[in-house]
Amino acid sequence: MTPLVDVVLVLLIILMVSSTYIVAQSLKVQLPKTHSTDGTAEKPATVVLMKNGGMRWNDKDATEEELKAGLAEIMKADAETNLVVSADKEVSHGRVVHVLDLAKLAGVTKFAINVQAE
Repeated sequence: MTPLVDVVLVLLIILMVSSTYIVAQSLKVQLPKTHSTDGTAEKPATVVLMKNGGMRWNDKDATEEELKAGLAEIMKADAETNLVVSADKEVSHGRVVHVLDLAKLAGVTKFAINVQAE
């Protein structure tokens, strides 16, 4: 009985690890391409805007209210936090500007828009 429980637990762990990878791969965001980049940010918080209207805050699905609360919380913890906004190339410019405005209202002074190098 004990070896069976051990095998089941190992299979469960393998399933949990692989499902995280599968979910990450299924959330495709096609970043706009650019010829120049400023490099990567240190200690970034991330917002991902998907073309289906969804939003992710630090790799978790979020609403606008959750984003506001998360931004306020992270700025209280560290005022030097960088925010990286990744938006699918199909997302409207106004939606990206709205998220940047929410970040500024929360006190974020260092932010970047994620792009994909050509």
